Amino acid sequence: MISETYLKLLKSEVKKIDDLTNSTYELEIVLQDIFDNVKNAELEFIKRLGNLTSKETFSKIKDKQTGILELLYKYLGSRVIDTNYLILKETNNKSFEALANDLKSLIGLENVKKEIEDLVIFNKVQQTREKLGLKKTNRTMHMAFLGNPGTGKTTVARIVGHMYRTLGILSKGHFIEASRTDLIAEYQGQTALKVKRLIQKAKGGVLFIDEAYSITDNDKSDSYGRECLTELTKALEDYRDDLVVIVAGYENPMKKFFESNPGLKSRFNYFITFEDYTVNQMFDIFLSYCQKEDYTVAKMAQEKIKNYIELEKNKPENKNANGRFVRNVFDLIIMNQAKRVSQLPQVEKETYMTILEEDILD
Repeated sequence: MISETYLKLLKSEVKKIDDLTNSTYELEIVLQDIFDNVKNAELEFIKRLGNLTSKETFSKIKDKQTGILELLYKYLGSRVIDTNYLILKETNNKSFEALANDLKSLIGLENVKKEIEDLVIFNKVQQTREKLGLKKTNRTMHMAFLGNPGTGKTTVARIVGHMYRTLGILSKGHFIEASRTDLIAEYQGQTALKVKRLIQKAKGGVLFIDEAYSITDNDKSDSYGRECLTELTKALEDYRDDLVVIVAGYENPMKKFFESNPGLKSRFNYFITFEDYTVNQMFDIFLSYCQKEDYTVAKMAQEKIKNYIELEKNKPENKNANGRFVRNVFDLIIMNQAKRVSQLPQVEKETYMTILEEDILD
């Protein structure tokens, strides 16, 4: 955590950049998020700072950028900053083709992939029409992702943001994830300001609101939720040309969410359903974790893992079991494998990698 003294110093330097670039507290807002321990705030700050100074018009602020980064290095630590730079390098260098391949390589979700591909085609054609002097259909890009947790909604939303950036549809393509607590204020009348602040952060990218139905979960008597939706509905229209808002959640609660504000549903053109994974798809997800983390599954163990996934998935408490459930299964199995391997007198490299039948829970 940065001390109060350096918070003031950083705020002073960041304010100068916002003033020079005529930004409405853009960097100041994200800087405050760093001190509030908001997830991925450091990454977002570095990204926005880089975006500003990469523009020829703002070349005069590069010295200030260096000074601010030196302060962040000193007080956040080099590991935090360097890790975020690596993430930025990886995502910013990806071509549209690489991102399209990322989407295609996702396990399952065939209907989702098809709908996203159609959306991309539509937007590319609209861009070409505009270049040819033809009218561009002014269709909103906001989307609703409907489905159970762990079905890939967040992953797909991130890919969409990066795709739209490479195509020039979004100016930045960054990804802001939010929930009810990020939108609803503690006191009456402050929620609208909180929503405006979040929209300012998200402009040029994707604002992903998970479990969006929780905004209105406290009944129609929840004036805080109504205030939030009024401001959000306005922003959906005002910034439709350079902002994609994706709301996500269970299908039935999301129907009630859209009914809670008369103008809300009309701001969304795309409603995409994320189906639950099949047992075979969940096993493929398990194998993908193994590949990423240098594990292999012995042939005799493969069927046992499938059976275990199917058995657990059919239990009432796991009725919505999906990707997160598979991750938990993977973690349990590699823990068992570690315990087994630790008892062996001599261990080869392959033994450290291999998951056997006995590592799988009964």
